[in-house]
Amino acid sequence: MFKSLEFIVGQKVNIDEVVKTLIIFGYTRVTKVFKEGEFALRGGVLDIYPANFEIPLRLDLDDDAVLAIHGFDPISAENIDEHTIVLVLPFKTSPKSVFSSDVPLNNFVDIRQGDYVVHNHHGIGRFIGIKEFEERPKGADGVSLERSQRTKEEHLVIEYKDGDKLFVPKHDIHLVQKYLSFTKRPARMHKLGNKEWAATRRAVEKKLRLLAAELLRTQSLRAQLAGFAFSKDSEWQKEFENTFPYKETPDQLKATLDTKADMESPRPMDRLICGDVGYGKTEVAMRAAFKAVMDHKQVAILVPTTILAEQHYYNFSKRLGNFPVKVGMLSRFRTKLEQKMIVKETSEGKVDIVIGTHRLLSKDVAFKDLGLVIIDEEQRFGVKSKEKLKHFRLLADVMTLTATPIPRTLYMALSGARDMSVISTPPTNRLAVKTQIIGFDEDIIQEAIKRELDRRGQVFFLHNRVDNIDTIANNIKKLAPQARVAVGHGQMSGRLLEEIMLKFLKAEIDILVCTTIIESGIDVPMANTLIVNRADKFGLADLHQLRGRVGRLDVQAYAYFVVPKRELQSEITRQRLKAIEKHSDLGSGFHIAFEDLQIRGAGNLLGAQQHGFITSIGFDLYCRLLKESVEHLKKEMELK
Repeated sequence: MFKSLEFIVGQKVNIDEVVKTLIIFGYTRVTKVFKEGEFALRGGVLDIYPANFEIPLRLDLDDDAVLAIHGFDPISAENIDEHTIVLVLPFKTSPKSVFSSDVPLNNFVDIRQGDYVVHNHHGIGRFIGIKEFEERPKGADGVSLERSQRTKEEHLVIEYKDGDKLFVPKHDIHLVQKYLSFTKRPARMHKLGNKEWAATRRAVEKKLRLLAAELLRTQSLRAQLAGFAFSKDSEWQKEFENTFPYKETPDQLKATLDTKADMESPRPMDRLICGDVGYGKTEVAMRAAFKAVMDHKQVAILVPTTILAEQHYYNFSKRLGNFPVKVGMLSRFRTKLEQKMIVKETSEGKVDIVIGTHRLLSKDVAFKDLGLVIIDEEQRFGVKSKEKLKHFRLLADVMTLTATPIPRTLYMALSGARDMSVISTPPTNRLAVKTQIIGFDEDIIQEAIKRELDRRGQVFFLHNRVDNIDTIANNIKKLAPQARVAVGHGQMSGRLLEEIMLKFLKAEIDILVCTTIIESGIDVPMANTLIVNRADKFGLADLHQLRGRVGRLDVQAYAYFVVPKRELQSEITRQRLKAIEKHSDLGSGFHIAFEDLQIRGAGNLLGAQQHGFITSIGFDLYCRLLKESVEHLKKEMELK
């Protein structure tokens, strides 16, 4: 039977009973929570680090009412995200041991009044609120208890087709999730009590069993491949990791340990490192690359842009300067002759780590002994590139880095088909970027630039049109006459652009007027003000990626998104701008990914057939049913 503690904002709780239940569930009471299975109670604050959560929870209480529920960083104690309803599972019993579609993949039921929801047993309806009902349990003699002995319990109220209502008691909240389909059409509500929902579920379950079989077949084929088992960490590995200038976050360390365990196993690695912009995925990749080189294996690092290739080359070369490791780069920043030399040395095994764009996937590039492939933002590569990457997966261990994934519950549903590490804790002392949507106002822009330059910082001014970017740069020079201003865009010669980017990295340029060449991964710690002209022209995920270019230090960073007047904006543009302003907290990348999919639709993200299944039963239940099918098939395979 499914057992959990359920907390709802506004709910009345008996804190003594909650503490007793947590202890029965196997949680340990401490003064401050740091790891799963701990809880702490201080005055009107209850902190819990539930089983299988990425970060602990904080419940703000007022006497016996829950005022707010937040996730928080256990090191800085800073709130990270907010929740409406949360489920806390027992710590002593792993929910992985028995899985069914009634076990939630997501511990949060973040629904608001008016949202469409899916009840596992009744289908799609609309959430209209939370209502208290008086429980009427009977005593031992079979007679209902007196009113004074009765208790009240919160119920979710869900409206179905023709106005029928379903009242879901607190202990059944795990059966309800927000309806997400990633299409722009409104959900089609079901009729309570008829057979349509059961028939829909059965049809989807049947198809998902075939998909699960395909996933497990792919996994089985990979498992049969003879991979290379890397050695345990060397002394040099420890020395190299000690050169990291920051304190690692718990998630960074866990992702590193997961990766090393994969590499030391004879089974080929295929691990996704999933984390928000600036959360330290590159450091995990760098440590894996160093480990591979220590076993005399070569490493290929594939990135989507020339600028990012340059940045990685600069950072890797700097960190590896005291070790006998040769780093090469293949991109248009290198002349034909230089590229030819790097290709030759790579094939001879003289280059240990090669960083490059899709140029790395060209037919003339061959490795003497490739051991690890690191792919940064795989979704940004084209179909032809992805075919070549499939080939790489058969030859070497593979690590993929991403900041804007398909929502993580999908990966949880496909657990066993691909390994994943989530980095959700922000670096220590990191502050959220203050985000403002503004009209084109020279006074605001001038003040923003002045404030940044007065503290000896740098500014990104993004204007994504090459035809008049020099005019914009001249206007910026008039607003900041003392500043060193430079222009950077993708139509420049490789040498000139490389020279400008290196000067900006070395803080020899104050303001970089540029196009979206800076979008992916570029990290300039002193650049902490971003101004994006005509932000209405960008997608939501793009705006979040761009905002991630600032806020890399422990200083307050600012992002200004310049847009035309509201009446000139489309409805979708308004939704995007509202979402980017709303989701400005640390770690909001996952929320952004969800909202972006809902605003623009998922397109062919999962293929037409899977897309239809998600529309008919909702994304969360699709994931639960797929995971259930995978689990059943795994058990059947173990029994054979």
